[in-house]
Amino acid sequence: MLDLEDVLAARDRVAATARHTPLEYSHTFSSLTGADVHLKLETFQRTGSFKIRGATNRIATLSDAEREAGVVTASAGNHAQGVALAATRIGVDSVIVMPEYAPIAKVEATRSYGAEVVLHGEDYDAAAERAHEIEREQGRTYVHAFDDDAVMAGQGTIGLEIYEDLPEVETVVVPVGGGGLISGIATALKGKNEDIRVVGVQAAGAASLAQSLEKGEVVEREGVDTIADGIATRKVGERTFDVIEERVDEVVTVEDSEIAVALTTLLERSKTLVEGAGAAPLAALLFDRFEFAEDETVVPALCGGNIDMNVLTTVIVRGLIETGRYLRVRTVLADRPGALQRLVDIVADHDANIHAIEHDRAGGDIGMSDAEVELDLETKGHDHVERLLSALREAGYTVDVLV
Repeated sequence: MLDLEDVLAARDRVAATARHTPLEYSHTFSSLTGADVHLKLETFQRTGSFKIRGATNRIATLSDAEREAGVVTASAGNHAQGVALAATRIGVDSVIVMPEYAPIAKVEATRSYGAEVVLHGEDYDAAAERAHEIEREQGRTYVHAFDDDAVMAGQGTIGLEIYEDLPEVETVVVPVGGGGLISGIATALKGKNEDIRVVGVQAAGAASLAQSLEKGEVVEREGVDTIADGIATRKVGERTFDVIEERVDEVVTVEDSEIAVALTTLLERSKTLVEGAGAAPLAALLFDRFEFAEDETVVPALCGGNIDMNVLTTVIVRGLIETGRYLRVRTVLADRPGALQRLVDIVADHDANIHAIEHDRAGGDIGMSDAEVELDLETKGHDHVERLLSALREAGYTVDVLV
């Protein structure tokens, strides 16, 4: 099984390519949670993700013949960029198979690093099937995104950095997709100090690990559904599962709505942009998905920042909705002069800001003398929302909350 010496050896191989990323104390999240929170900002890594570490370490171990034949892999985006850059840096040809719905930003970035990109399938697992076909057809070496000791060891260099920068760390929270990141980090941390707690976090829509641990074997989901595309895998790896089973202390899940809140709070309060997978550890901390003591030193590993701009827009709106700062409502007015003004006056009197109004006289489910109105509103929290809705209903409006 992977051990500390493997991670130490990986550090020497990746040092010229991967950055030692910052570990910063967060006053904001320490105040919000009561813990002593330090953020591991792997978002500042080359290619915007930790994946460059494992890819570099694995490609560094190729034989001359394997380098000549080239490599192939499957990825939702971050591993793709890591393999593409690591391969290009040493003159190895790479083919990357990505899901058809992979974020455009990740697809274009992968191409820019010199790889040939093939789009195939709905998720990582379907892309992996095609990548293995290419492996057999062209004699390339398959660089697994997570289920490979050299890849795990490369990712584990994050654990070494955390320990070196913050030896007093008590708990490290790590996102889990296929399990390569947490396997490497847990190996490094437990090798340095076996009392450090390692907590894994999965998105609820892609959570297979807890069930796997309960059954004592890898369990595969039929599908995945989460905004955290970086951890949207149907199962963890066989090799990573063995490491997780032995070295990870706890595994929890978070909802997409909680990931959205963590992402938007990071962006607003810490001016730090992460992708869904990167926000998952902080979501677990913010929503008390695991127990921690007052002033416990906790490090959420923010593993990547490669989020598609269209996805970011959706996630920000979702985060604002979940925190009561965005509201869309629908009501029906009598279609006569001044009716809309009276509605708007109530909204203004309760300090809500109108982003948009849609006024429809031709809706099929309203009276001939009525008009349907939808309002997009900026609000100030859940209490503010409830006060506004109560005022509208007390004024005689039937109000439907749309989001």
